[in-house]
Amino acid sequence: MQLKLYQTDTLNVLRRFFEETRLRGPKAAYETITREPEQAKRLRGYGGTYEALLGQEEMPYVCLRLPTGGGKTLLGAHAIGVAKNSWIERDFPLVLWLVPTNMIRTQTVDALNNPKHPYRLALDEQFGGRVRVFDIGDFTRIRAHDLAANCCVVVGTLQTLRVESTDGRKVYAHNENLEPLFNEVPKRLAGLEPLGSEIAARIGGHADDIRYSFANLCHLHRPLMIVDEAHKAVTGLSREVQARVNPCAIVEFTATPHKKSNILHSVNAQELKDAQMIKLPVRLEEHDTWEGAVTGAILKRAELSEEAASDRANYIRPIVLFQAEDKNREVTVDVLRQHLIDTHHIDPKAIAVATGDQRELDGIVLFKPDCPIEYVITVEALKEGWDCSFAYVFCSVANINSATDAEQLLGRVLRMPYATRRKAAALNKAYAHLVSKSFAQAANTLRDRLVEMGFEESEAEANIEAEQGSLDDGLWGERRRPNPTARIAIEAPAEALAAVKAAAPDKVKIETTPGAAPTLTVTGFLRQSEKEVIYAALPEAAASIVREAIAVHEREHSHNASPAERGDDFIVPRLMTAVQGELVFADTEVLSEYFEWSLSEYPAQLSKAEFDVRDTSEAFEIDLDGDHLTVKYSDQADQLMLDIPVDGWTPAGLVNILARQVRQADSAISHGDMIAWLSDVVLFLTGTRGLPLATLMRCRFILARKLRDKLAAIRTEVRKGIYQRCLFAPEAKPEISFESGFRFYDGMFAGVPTYRGTKYRFAKHYLGWDRVPRFDGKGDDGAEGDEFKAAQQLDSVAEIEFWVRNVSKHPDAFWLPLAGGRTYPDFVAKLKDGRLLIIEYKGEHLVADSTEKRAIGQLWQQSSGGNGVYVLAEKERDGMNVKQQIAQAIAL
Repeated sequence: MQLKLYQTDTLNVLRRFFEETRLRGPKAAYETITREPEQAKRLRGYGGTYEALLGQEEMPYVCLRLPTGGGKTLLGAHAIGVAKNSWIERDFPLVLWLVPTNMIRTQTVDALNNPKHPYRLALDEQFGGRVRVFDIGDFTRIRAHDLAANCCVVVGTLQTLRVESTDGRKVYAHNENLEPLFNEVPKRLAGLEPLGSEIAARIGGHADDIRYSFANLCHLHRPLMIVDEAHKAVTGLSREVQARVNPCAIVEFTATPHKKSNILHSVNAQELKDAQMIKLPVRLEEHDTWEGAVTGAILKRAELSEEAASDRANYIRPIVLFQAEDKNREVTVDVLRQHLIDTHHIDPKAIAVATGDQRELDGIVLFKPDCPIEYVITVEALKEGWDCSFAYVFCSVANINSATDAEQLLGRVLRMPYATRRKAAALNKAYAHLVSKSFAQAANTLRDRLVEMGFEESEAEANIEAEQGSLDDGLWGERRRPNPTARIAIEAPAEALAAVKAAAPDKVKIETTPGAAPTLTVTGFLRQSEKEVIYAALPEAAASIVREAIAVHEREHSHNASPAERGDDFIVPRLMTAVQGELVFADTEVLSEYFEWSLSEYPAQLSKAEFDVRDTSEAFEIDLDGDHLTVKYSDQADQLMLDIPVDGWTPAGLVNILARQVRQADSAISHGDMIAWLSDVVLFLTGTRGLPLATLMRCRFILARKLRDKLAAIRTEVRKGIYQRCLFAPEAKPEISFESGFRFYDGMFAGVPTYRGTKYRFAKHYLGWDRVPRFDGKGDDGAEGDEFKAAQQLDSVAEIEFWVRNVSKHPDAFWLPLAGGRTYPDFVAKLKDGRLLIIEYKGEHLVADSTEKRAIGQLWQQSSGGNGVYVLAEKERDGMNVKQQIAQAIAL
């Protein structure tokens, strides 16, 4: 299963942390990474000073924050391989995987044991299929050969280990079945819990002898601890437990981190939406009565079912998730179920009840086309581990303002089917029907639930919409432009009306009433391409009526329309270049495909300054690029438990091990080239450098890390050479293309958090003054930062017709190529004389790092034939502010 970009980024940050920890310790590694500008911006207050766990300064302990729906368990499986290679440096680590409840424990064990499940596939890929998974209740099944030749994952709950006294708990109890696992261990060892006099008297041992317990086994093997839903684990007692099992590292995953956690990386909801993992926004409708909420949810499901029927590529059966009240309240599970049957005539087979007592979903596969279930009723049972992406509508007849479990239930309707955006826009959203006396109360309640699921408050507010009507003041008091509607009565066949709706499903609705002509409702403004499809779909007479009505609608409301809504063209040409007689996109990834290179062209020698290792009486002392680290023999005890005997260690065996460690999924290096190059590396180290093969074998993880870095540097060098050759060399032929350009359009940044300030209204933003994407940075006083102030100055430039805030890394945003990726300029504008303006704004501390960006921007300008202007603007330069720098550039 291919990981999403935000998941890969999360694992890369974790890998960096472990690698830095190996050299500098967890505190320095954590604080270095979290204080980098990009990470500090991402963490937004979550980062801070590293706090060691229970005084264990050398044991890394971090937390990764992902909102509900982000795939925390899948990342947990991948994190094991990251930790193995970057920190544990052992072929087959022991993993203690802790979850908050028994239900999730059972589901996790089943998934990790299923050879076709993505979680297990991730583990098998990292360990060559040599994986054993145990429920913590079955720890007596663990054998010595399991630990020696497999990655062993033991899944348990926090409660199993969380005790003040170890008496009476199986994981802490002496168990004779575990004796073979302690054969090579001294009878008495510091840190391990002893038998105690009572047990010793019973079995005939000594009170100070170690217990053969699962906890002591963990303490010996120092497991990697993966903690799911970590916010439920942070108590002084659970920290005590973590000390008992002596983990080598702790990686926590949660949507709502505790203040005591060391938050290393935070993923935002927009990233999940961009990756098509979750349905957003949430369309909210409030109702005065619970009966009204139920009716609204049923009607919405019927509407979505029609949309799903037209999507034949992937089967979807929209499901409503009802939250009933507790048994001592009015609308219990039984009352709600009977209401669905008696009032709405729903087939009982289409209803499933999932509570602690009624488990009608057990054994049911909701994704099967022949499954009849369309409605699920619960109180809180589904909060734990239930996952069905067909759930679209959340309806609570309870007061969710006081329901502590509502955020978990709401999360059940956010997962996107097949993790792919649907053609029907309605199927890309989630829906909530709540009982409330005011829309503001319902909106605030829903916002609070989303925040509890891991959304930032601004993200939550940006992703809640009103289901009915429009609110000029928005949901949160910010001003919004009115969204005008036109209602047009027409006569047309059903097929034609369906085609009309399909042309612009977010803007066009068709209402049919028996005995009356169908009504076409247009909300907002249609693009020219959408209008053309609508006119072509209708009979001539109906098309004429609609054409005239829309023209009147546009004349009456055009003063409120943004340039994007009016359909004003805004195309920014893409940079191209000629390669081998063919004009191609100036993208380093694309350009690299046109050039072959061989690893044999690059040196395979590692100097002493790059990598050196000394075998002392107690440890390996390793020098790595100027950094010094020590690996004690005691940390390498199970390195002898390799799948090949020590006597059989060979240079070829080391080469094959290194090849597995340094392989790159996106590498252009062939397997043959890699083996040949690594063979030269090993020959140089063992021959010319005289390093013992056994020493290299025992330090192979650190050696592999150095070789990965060296290969990455080679790839960077190759890419830079191709980049320079194709774009900046004398023979390069760069040019721009409007035909293949970036087209800005209405709704292109839908769902991106917007600027919500009330002190300034932007007059020239292409998408409208209420659709300006949020700016980066805040001032020391919490006010809008420098980027916002730069936008204000841009907005006041007289020569500009309109401009747009370009959203970095958005799939539709404008970008220019760099040798190592892409740069997304902050602002893109169209001048009144037709020229296009690109503005990269840099704060004072970032100007020095902008040389490459300035060079590619100026190349774009030079290639535009006078149609483009590029400005790298600074807060102040040569006494000029941003506005003056722009004015100077466009005047040249």
